[in-house]
Amino acid sequence: MKIGIIGLPQVGKKTIFRLLTGVDLSKEISDSKDKVRFGIAKIRDDRFERLVSLYSPKRKVPATIEFALLPKIEKESISRGEVFKTISNVDAICHIVRVFKDDSIPHIYGVINPIRDIEQVNSELILNDLIFVERRLEKIEKDSKKGLRRAKKNEEEILLKIKAHLDKEMPLRTLLLNKEEEKLLSGYPFISRKGMMIVLNVGEEEIKDEKYLKQISEKYKDQKIEVMQVSAKIEEELSEFESEEERKAFLDELGIKEPALDKMTRLCYKTLGLISFFTVEKNEVREWTIKKGSTAPMAAGAIHTDLERGFIRAEIMKYEDLIKFGSESSVKQAGKHMVKGKDYMVEDGDIIRIRFNV
Repeated sequence: MKIGIIGLPQVGKKTIFRLLTGVDLSKEISDSKDKVRFGIAKIRDDRFERLVSLYSPKRKVPATIEFALLPKIEKESISRGEVFKTISNVDAICHIVRVFKDDSIPHIYGVINPIRDIEQVNSELILNDLIFVERRLEKIEKDSKKGLRRAKKNEEEILLKIKAHLDKEMPLRTLLLNKEEEKLLSGYPFISRKGMMIVLNVGEEEIKDEKYLKQISEKYKDQKIEVMQVSAKIEEELSEFESEEERKAFLDELGIKEPALDKMTRLCYKTLGLISFFTVEKNEVREWTIKKGSTAPMAAGAIHTDLERGFIRAEIMKYEDLIKFGSESSVKQAGKHMVKGKDYMVEDGDIIRIRFNV
């Protein structure tokens, strides 16, 4: 599962990408505008760290997420279409929007206006989908003249439904489709169907000012867009501290509870429709990633295909119960240890031990 980072020029995309993944693009020799850069980020999850402290394993494996830094959204890349081709290859979109003021880094339009920038990008994504629909409808019309109309009738009806939705400037992720419609459209490269989050890159002095955050969250609440804000400048300073104590003191001085990038990785999870579960042993504590709504056998399959194939049952502890009672034996004594079958829907934070036979 990949999150594609997009945005206008000079909004802080490369900085945020580097802070998340550790990939420093300033050292690259190649400066290809159309090149997609990839990086892996650890999910910042306090639950994982607590479990590591509790079990002191030889090996600890946090969950990760892949980020793709996509080409700048500017007239040249839009006209050539590269940016839309790259967006179609990711699972969700993270739009970095500039709010910070810095006279040494001019805004592409001269004036800071995050709502204008969001509207422009959203419109381009919707327009790209609309162009695809119109071209597809034109092809169906041509096919109808060759006697192929009947085979395409269902597709035409769905595309007309989609076109009417896009004409209202609404993304396709807000359009309800039945299973048949979902199946028919699954192979089409619709961009506005993808999950989306907006990250407002604010200045150091604006980190506690949530004016834009509240305004934009309210404006796009019906478009299924997650919104948060981060100060790349603060996160950059935070990354330079060597010890956890120094980082905590820095955050306390600013009155910030946690690094914004920690929250960002978790919000990426939510945007992708993912949850985490854990496996805990003396030798290893590991956080696993699955789609929300996955059954226990599906979770077993995330660990190894043999576990899903030979699934017998799942032994479940809730993370909160383990932390509350302090040990697995205490959880069992409290009657909170559960044994679940194939129909169990895994919940975020479950601690699972799979019993299987192959």
